[in-house]
Amino acid sequence: MSSGVSLNNDAVEPLMITAAQVARMLQVSLRTLWRMRSAGDLPTPLRVGAAVRWRKEEIIRWIADGCPSRKKARE
Repeated sequence: MSSGVSLNNDAVEPLMITAAQVARMLQVSLRTLWRMRSAGDLPTPLRVGAAVRWRKEEIIRWIADGCPSRKKARE
């Protein structure tokens, strides 16, 4: 019985992405990405041990929504 899901590592899309991957998606430098994070302009990342990761779907949705500032949403 097959579930239709491929377990081949080449076919698996990551659910979590690195700062470098987010920066590439936004076409900004890593330094700019960290500034945006400090300013509250990005979705909140998750910590996985010492690593910082973003949920890929959350970043895609945030971009589709016009990159709204998270800082303004909290006020």
